[in-house]
Amino acid sequence: MVGRLLDWVAANRWVVLLVLLLAVAGGVLWFRYRADRLRREQEWARTLRYAVEQLDRLHHRAFEHAVRDLMFRDGCTDAVQVGGAGDHGADVKATDPYGRRWVIQCKHRKAGSAGAPVGTPDLHVLNGTGRPVHHGDVVVLVTNGRFSRPALEFARSQRLHLVDRATLSAWAGGGRPLWELLRAVPPPRSPGPSPSPNPSSSPSPTPLT
Repeated sequence: MVGRLLDWVAANRWVVLLVLLLAVAGGVLWFRYRADRLRREQEWARTLRYAVEQLDRLHHRAFEHAVRDLMFRDGCTDAVQVGGAGDHGADVKATDPYGRRWVIQCKHRKAGSAGAPVGTPDLHVLNGTGRPVHHGDVVVLVTNGRFSRPALEFARSQRLHLVDRATLSAWAGGGRPLWELLRAVPPPRSPGPSPSPNPSSSPSPTPLT
């Protein structure tokens, strides 16, 4: 069987060579396509801005995708939305350019700051899973609303980071990364931005409607 195959290859070596050349050319074209797509997505991400009122109008799942897109804008090329059944308190995960692992829970309020404040029960879940389960360096709860006083006190005692409406507005509407807007973020794991990412790892932009 092997001998026949080798005989066929020897007799049809130009066909085999042509197939190999086509395979290599196809691989190069595919990589260039993915690289070009990543470049366009990064250009789009750098200009990404959301008014907080836009975020108010979103479905809670679209809000999670918007937070993911903002993390991607900030240079977290592996940012992913993971919220849903069995998410164990995490809606978005990302690694920033300094090697820190971010675990983010999102709480959307249709009424914005007029809605019910985010309380300690939500933080209890995040605190119980953010580091032990998701291995987060920075554990964050993001809302377009507000937090109760007990929630603020609990977050401070547990080293949880809170992004309220005002901070979200500054983050989404400006160009500064989230780690520049939060206090007491853990020090970088690596000295500088990561190398260029694998083109296949970037998320597709999620337009707002």
